[in-house]
Amino acid sequence: MRIAVLGAGAWGTALAQAFSAAHEVRLWGREADNVEAMRLSRENRLFLPGVALRPELAFESDFARAAADADLHIVATPLAGLRDTVRALRKLNPDGARTPLVWVCKGLEAGSGKLPHEIVAEELGIEAPCGVLTGPTFAAEVARGLPAAIALASHDPAFARDWVHALHQPRLRIYANDDVTGCEIGGAAKNVIAIAAGVADGMGFGLNARAALITRGLAEIARLGEALGGRRDTLMGLAGMGDLILTCTGDLSRNRQVGLALAAGKKLPDILAELGHVAEGVPTAREVVQLAARLGVDMPISAAIDALLHSDLDARDAVEKLLARDPKREW
Repeated sequence: MRIAVLGAGAWGTALAQAFSAAHEVRLWGREADNVEAMRLSRENRLFLPGVALRPELAFESDFARAAADADLHIVATPLAGLRDTVRALRKLNPDGARTPLVWVCKGLEAGSGKLPHEIVAEELGIEAPCGVLTGPTFAAEVARGLPAAIALASHDPAFARDWVHALHQPRLRIYANDDVTGCEIGGAAKNVIAIAAGVADGMGFGLNARAALITRGLAEIARLGEALGGRRDTLMGLAGMGDLILTCTGDLSRNRQVGLALAAGKKLPDILAELGHVAEGVPTAREVVQLAARLGVDMPISAAIDALLHSDLDARDAVEKLLARDPKREW
């Protein structure tokens, strides 16, 4: 099977590496110099250093050549690049033919607040064969072949079932799901809570506080997911609780690193410049809070992080504001 992975960041490279063990994979990157360097060194030193890439994996900087004749397109750009990438794929098939599509980005589109599947539907139509691949994964571990489990969700159960069978591997277990909205909200909102976890850990609040924050953060995510039509059981699975736990506790989490740096008193522009990668929780916080407000969903942790990121609220003041909330029932 021929797979085109469109986006040569850390996660796109990791997926290309994993799937090239059983399939013919081409990895497309926007930066031609980096693509050539990967071809020569068999390493993505810019985004995934230290991982030796399989000799079977092919690299391509020409978008049309990378996407041509593929049985599956996997869009692995950051969310900000999803719409443009899908538009580029549509232009390659003016007759309306649609190669099956899977995206792996997480978040809400800046300005519109749309989930990834809504963006794809606008660009390709609601009948496009497509789905989202999401769950608790760090790119470096997947690229090294360490065990992981993720979900592939599609509005078409047959699409999810068929591609799970095609892509499933012993060390990259994939589970079918038909709750696209729930999976995407879990993947988006957990990044905001991970920033909060980083702040709490950076301020030395301890493991008890982290556990409480993760649990209450999950309650926020579940409320938002259900308000949008997602299922609570989805948010208690891989795409919700699993992804949240990993991102809030693992030091490979970019969003957690943002929180740690904020707690240390660093300014957001400096943090993002030092990070060198996209931390999706930063732009997503504003969209999550605005979406929650429109739906009447209470998300105090997310609101505090949005204020910390975008309204110059001090990290300690943000924590104190949360702690000062009136007591209430858990459920």
